[in-house]
Amino acid sequence: MFRVVILLLSSALVACSSGNGNESNNTVQESSAPDFTMADAWLESFVDFEPLFPGGSMVIVDKKRGVIHKSAFGSQTEESLVLLASTSKVPTVMLLMALHEDDDNVNFDIQTAVANYLPWQGVWDPAITTEHLVSNRSGIPGLGNVFSRPADYGVHLCQYLPAGTLQECAEKIYTTPLPALASTPANTAFDYGGSAWQLAGGVAELVGGGTWNQLWDQYIGEPCGLEIARFGNMLSVASNWEGNPEGLLGQDNPNMEAGLVSDLEDYAALISLHLNDGACGDTQVLSPEGVAFMREERTPSEGGSLGYGMGWWIVPASEDGSVYLYVDPGLYGAVSWIDIKREYGGVVLFEEYSGIGGGIGSGGVLRQLIPIIEEAIDAVR
Repeated sequence: MFRVVILLLSSALVACSSGNGNESNNTVQESSAPDFTMADAWLESFVDFEPLFPGGSMVIVDKKRGVIHKSAFGSQTEESLVLLASTSKVPTVMLLMALHEDDDNVNFDIQTAVANYLPWQGVWDPAITTEHLVSNRSGIPGLGNVFSRPADYGVHLCQYLPAGTLQECAEKIYTTPLPALASTPANTAFDYGGSAWQLAGGVAELVGGGTWNQLWDQYIGEPCGLEIARFGNMLSVASNWEGNPEGLLGQDNPNMEAGLVSDLEDYAALISLHLNDGACGDTQVLSPEGVAFMREERTPSEGGSLGYGMGWWIVPASEDGSVYLYVDPGLYGAVSWIDIKREYGGVVLFEEYSGIGGGIGSGGVLRQLIPIIEEAIDAVR
């Protein structure tokens, strides 16, 4: 199954309107500042010529200097509020890690079996931990089944609908077997996405004593000064999204693996946390060990394909033998990344809400745009 998922992701990663004059360039005015002219040219050209992508925007974050560049083209502005799909996964793990590290107020260990925290009689391997859930190694049937065999997914489809609550959905997932779909013992196989992530959110609410969005605000949003980023559940009605936070559905049953909405500024703060050993400004939100723990490889790369940690896909070692690039692409084309060698990161936001071609956007960023940005940074170092 691991090979299948990696092939699906790799296929997605390789898989209109012209600029409307809203381009901006906020590059830091320093003699040593990288020149991102070519990166902007790539993004502007992309939205000019790709009919599924009427707009695109990006932000680049340096570890020491913070945001060093923003730009937006076509239908997007720097303030556009975008559905992120799977580019939500790293932020979701961030909140779980914050709960894991709050020993003074929360009884929760991400490496302890979730059966210790749930009041229901489960039907899955009792050894499953939250770490297994968000490293896609729980053994619970994954996301690929939603597309290939949705009827067999049954009540687990609650994770993709805005109705109900996260607790109700987590209980259904934990107590309802999927007999027509293959499952495995915990930590024996990689099966990307799906029910496991929603169950992790249910665990978080129970141990944290609040709703997911309340916990998000408490542990991540307020300490990082986020203005607008939060979780909903628009996956079944993504094409209806108009970028208005008042129209965000499913906030009582937010989707854990794909429900975050954000603008560039808020996501830049999340990137900065990973570059700065868990700190948002002067506030230590996660420990340095916590952010490094998220990057640890749980599923190794095979044949040059990507490995996986918790939330992060791990790009295989470069020619010099170093592993430095971690990425989090989403179905609608968005992709975030951090480069621990160059000490920078970024996110590109696209809005291909039909879900049929998002990989053209994220794949283009990973294969073409990131190397352009790397070259610009290397040129001034």
